[in-house]
Amino acid sequence: MSSLIDFISFKDAGVFTILIGAITVSISSALIGTFTFLRKKALVGDAVSHSVLPGICLAFLISGEKDPVLMVLGAFLSGWISVFFIDFIVSRSKIKADSAISITLSFFFALGAVMLSYIQNSGNANQSGINHFLFGKAAAITDADFRVFLYVFGIILLFTLIYFKKFVTVCFNEDYAKSIGWNVKRVDFVMSSLTVLVIASGIQTVGVVLMAALLITPPGAAAFWTHNIKKMIVLGLVISVFSSFMGTYVSYIRPNMPTGPWIVFFLSLVAIFSVLFSPKGILKRFWNNRKNKRKIRNENLLKTAYKLTFEKKLNTFTRKDIITRRDYETSSMEKGLNVLKSKGLLRESKDGLQLTQQGIEESKRIVRLHRLWELYLTNKMNFKSDHIHGMAETIEHIITPEIEAKLIAELDFPEKDPHDSIIPS
Repeated sequence: MSSLIDFISFKDAGVFTILIGAITVSISSALIGTFTFLRKKALVGDAVSHSVLPGICLAFLISGEKDPVLMVLGAFLSGWISVFFIDFIVSRSKIKADSAISITLSFFFALGAVMLSYIQNSGNANQSGINHFLFGKAAAITDADFRVFLYVFGIILLFTLIYFKKFVTVCFNEDYAKSIGWNVKRVDFVMSSLTVLVIASGIQTVGVVLMAALLITPPGAAAFWTHNIKKMIVLGLVISVFSSFMGTYVSYIRPNMPTGPWIVFFLSLVAIFSVLFSPKGILKRFWNNRKNKRKIRNENLLKTAYKLTFEKKLNTFTRKDIITRRDYETSSMEKGLNVLKSKGLLRESKDGLQLTQQGIEESKRIVRLHRLWELYLTNKMNFKSDHIHGMAETIEHIITPEIEAKLIAELDFPEKDPHDSIIPS
């Protein structure tokens, strides 16, 4: 606890620069990364993050020192060349975008690695620490780096506010943006430039290898919680700030631990949590699937009970009658019957099973929906009557009372289905 208090009180003057610098880079990345994510250009961001290395090395070779402004300019130039290279390959050849991205990433990163090896063997005393751009070293952030982060954040924020409506429109409906006269290529250019800029400035924190995670993981995790673009941006920023804080704190209490990878680690934890536990996550979908399967099973049992009661004229019926009418697994059928009995839709006596009055009404509703939908498919969509049962079986369980009312009105209050069976009222 004392270490946390020391950390947030900034007793160590260098902690403030590292923490706020990491948060600034993370916020900038998440902000423009949201549009990169929505534009489905995540792999381009990964390619750019690997492609900035030659620009960094070239800037160092020209200047002979690790000037942060020149480094960012070199990285920006190299990153933009890689974006142009990807577009050039895709537009001038039969190579697909994913292959073009792989080719570009490999080429530029290999070129950067060669240049980095040359610098490290050049004997230049200022080259110490330049290899940190591979995996990042937030602890090496200087005041000059911090100022660059702030300038870049200001640029990202300014252009995002100016182009926000256009960014959103182009991401979701490019054709509409073109139809109202917007220059989509210009919007794409601004979006790509901001992406390259934030990558170029942020590699000092997490390095070229992990930079794409700062860009894509926050909006990717946020997308599991909301469909609203503004809420997605805010949630992505919160995730970024949390991860930057935790990553920097771990690095503070364990000095040998690198800050950047820990930031990405916490980002990944949040993303995994979102994938599993969010309203659109795996566990929620799994639970909904199980719930829907149980609902369909129970309603099919009711429908079978209705047909045995009113079409086969059985006052009571047995489990064998049910299986004869419809093939059920014994264990699944028993679970369904127990649910129906517990809800008061079915009763069981020594003579057999029997629908209650409530069960009769509910079973009529299900049969009615099935036969209404069969009639609609036949009369309005011109399906043959022997091809509609399966489709009606699927849709009958999700028709709402509002849709039911519209179906009845559309079909002019029918009494029989395509098979001449009575539609229960």
